[in-house]
Amino acid sequence: MDEITEQMEVRRQKLLKLKESGQALYPNDFKPAHVTSDLIAGYGSFSDEQLHAVENEFSLAGRIMGIRSFGKASFFHLQDRAGRLQIYVRRDRVGDDGYALFQQLDAGDIVGVWGRVFRTKTKELTIEARGLRLLCKCLRPLPEKWHGLADVEARYRQRYVDLMVNREVRDLFQKRSRIIRLMRKFFEEKDFLEVETPMMQSIPGGAAARPFTTHHNALGMDLYLRVAPELFLKRLLVGGIERVFELNRNFRNEGISVRHNPEFTMIEFYQAYATYEDLIALTEELFARIAEEVNGSLTLTYGEHAIDLKPPWRRLSLREAIEAHGGAASKDTATAESLLAFARAKGLSVDPALPYGNLLVEVFEQVAEAHLIQPTFIVGYPLEVSPLARKNDKNPALVDRFELYIAGRELANAFSELNDPLDQRERFESQAAARKAGDDTAHEVDDDYVRALEYGMPPAAGEGIGIDRMIMLFTGAASIRDVILFPLLRPER
Repeated sequence: MDEITEQMEVRRQKLLKLKESGQALYPNDFKPAHVTSDLIAGYGSFSDEQLHAVENEFSLAGRIMGIRSFGKASFFHLQDRAGRLQIYVRRDRVGDDGYALFQQLDAGDIVGVWGRVFRTKTKELTIEARGLRLLCKCLRPLPEKWHGLADVEARYRQRYVDLMVNREVRDLFQKRSRIIRLMRKFFEEKDFLEVETPMMQSIPGGAAARPFTTHHNALGMDLYLRVAPELFLKRLLVGGIERVFELNRNFRNEGISVRHNPEFTMIEFYQAYATYEDLIALTEELFARIAEEVNGSLTLTYGEHAIDLKPPWRRLSLREAIEAHGGAASKDTATAESLLAFARAKGLSVDPALPYGNLLVEVFEQVAEAHLIQPTFIVGYPLEVSPLARKNDKNPALVDRFELYIAGRELANAFSELNDPLDQRERFESQAAARKAGDDTAHEVDDDYVRALEYGMPPAAGEGIGIDRMIMLFTGAASIRDVILFPLLRPER
């Protein structure tokens, strides 16, 4: 519990004084009929004469943000969900009791106000209060400065204060909500069905990731928070739901960084009778639609970069990306031995025991990923790092897969789906062997999923898009914590 400061004690004494005067401290019967944006939109362009002719009385409720007192009259800004509006409080308008109440109020208090509109000498649209009520006392003073880097963790930890005092933060999360609504609309228009699949799973699957473990007491069994919904969504393809998506949380027991949070939001979608090539076109269409709707342009600024989302986007294979951005020659990326020699020459930190496919991805992430600023589909993924993807017909050492990179980070992962149950079982068993050898991110054998494939899954393609990273792109946020309302933090000491 924080120490009670002098300012906090003053506010508590005011609350006590109000209680002793018979004031209702936490009433729940005030019903505001308007929000600030109603008045600004309706009367902001009115002249003084037009405002004087408005006889309507308006009622608002919100938080006091700053008070300026001048003896028998005062101003404050009232902030509600729609914005801010100035309130003018005069003793001869609200009465002695009303003004006595007002004198016990502080910045941060939540109040109800009613009155008429007018414009001050400084031309600011204002409500002249005819009455006001205290709805909730704020017992802690609002922070005077809440934007600096020194306060970053406090802003994440006390997001309620961050939202209260930083308008741009509220705008960001409203933008996030709008983007998610647009995504749902986009997929529904294309005849996809939104579903919900289990968050707790007996076998974690669908991604190479370390799961969180929990325990079900009644069943006496361990369960895992899902790392991905993929295997359940593809079971629905088997069942005949040919276009399906889920927009929900995943959980991965891994590190925390500006790009990673242990619980995060993803959309995964699957389309029967489609290939990963079809999803490339769909992804370009989706991002372009959101950019136009939310930002009004296919060009956006992220950090120091101007990013052009106009389709079509560039495509590079993993090997081409390493050669283009890491300075490798084609012969350097051809084999595990040559790639390891290249990595050592570049001073990269890699495990020499990694198979070729894993080594290729590791080198790519170290030398190329950060340089993929403009939208780029990376293709040519090796079989050994893609246990659920369909083999490429021309080169079965590769799979039909892409990852999307924008602004130097991965935003999406997609592939044509493996629907051969015999091949799938072999890959599960290979993954299980890797898991037994110490790779705790490798898949376990999911017998029921193989059984589902044995009933026949139509040819299909599927994709997962990281919503949080997507929101970072469209809002210019530097850290994933900026776009998650309550990111995971260590407990306060």
